[in-house]
Amino acid sequence: MNMATGDIRSNKVIMKEFPKVELHRHLEGTFHLPTLHRIAMQNGLPYTDDMDAFKSAVQFPKDSEPDFLTFLSKFKNDWYRSHQDVHDIVYDSVRHFSDDGLFYIELRFSPEHFAFHNDFDRMEITRIVIDAANAAAAEANVLIRYLVTFNRGKQNQYEMIDLYRTIRGLAIPEIVGIDLAGDETQYPPDQFTEFFRTVKEDGVYGTTIHAGEVSPAEQVWESIDRLHAGRIGHGTSTIDDEALQKRLIDEGIVLEQCITSNYQTGSWVDEQNHPLGRLYRSGVPVTINSDDPTIQDTDLTDDYIKACSYFDLSFDDLEKLNLIAIEGAFLPDREKSELRKKYLAAVKQFKDRFLVD
Repeated sequence: MNMATGDIRSNKVIMKEFPKVELHRHLEGTFHLPTLHRIAMQNGLPYTDDMDAFKSAVQFPKDSEPDFLTFLSKFKNDWYRSHQDVHDIVYDSVRHFSDDGLFYIELRFSPEHFAFHNDFDRMEITRIVIDAANAAAAEANVLIRYLVTFNRGKQNQYEMIDLYRTIRGLAIPEIVGIDLAGDETQYPPDQFTEFFRTVKEDGVYGTTIHAGEVSPAEQVWESIDRLHAGRIGHGTSTIDDEALQKRLIDEGIVLEQCITSNYQTGSWVDEQNHPLGRLYRSGVPVTINSDDPTIQDTDLTDDYIKACSYFDLSFDDLEKLNLIAIEGAFLPDREKSELRKKYLAAVKQFKDRFLVD
């Protein structure tokens, strides 16, 4: 099936087939709706058995105006009443990643999210999540690694250090990075310097910091200088600081950007003028990501279509953006090189199938 390029970039069925590398997706915002609905009914949670009504209750209204509090209200941690619940939601969610064209993903999750309501052992939950996701990813033929998320508002840095050391002690090779998420404004980088000094000195994991989403560019600087960030989650305020852009270019520090998420939360409401396009054209290493696709009632392909429409990206541009993501992945150089070769082969297969010579 061959089509003109202009048609394909707005054709969701075909764009889903384009191989995608994703560095910024939260498992807590990615769930298979039928499985979550079954768990809710099974556990007697106060939701209707009508699937449409259930979707309205648990997802952000897709065509709604931005509303941060509404967005935040959709994240709940009381769904899971057993280890089997956790396994099932993770397995069924990851099993569908290939539907969105995912080729490689660094999926981030917080053990605290899945463990908190029942006070499950955090290490057991970590193993369950990774075992379930590994099995599903193998079935879906998606390459997967993991980032462990620490939330600024849930623990102080010394509690984070204790949990981090326990997780590190599990020696799970698929865990490749540490993520700091949560309220940037109330919990700035200077509250977590000891934690990330520990992570850097260990030299085991990469570090990505949510910064510059609702905070000024100065917080991106601080995340790099004081928290040793190798990547930045969102970083939209980077557009306001040319010196910071130069530093990101010079040091290869990747921005994980999320067009739809930034609109829905109100952190960047002018979608068509999102910084991703201008930063990319300026040579800043940026990537396209979905963030919390089920919460948002979207998928990663939606963000690809938006990026193509808003910034007139070609398939060569999309390929380059994904190669930037591979370069920014928290993998050893040998694995990156192998991943790059496999990715380019997958893109060639897509082009041979869909693009007119």
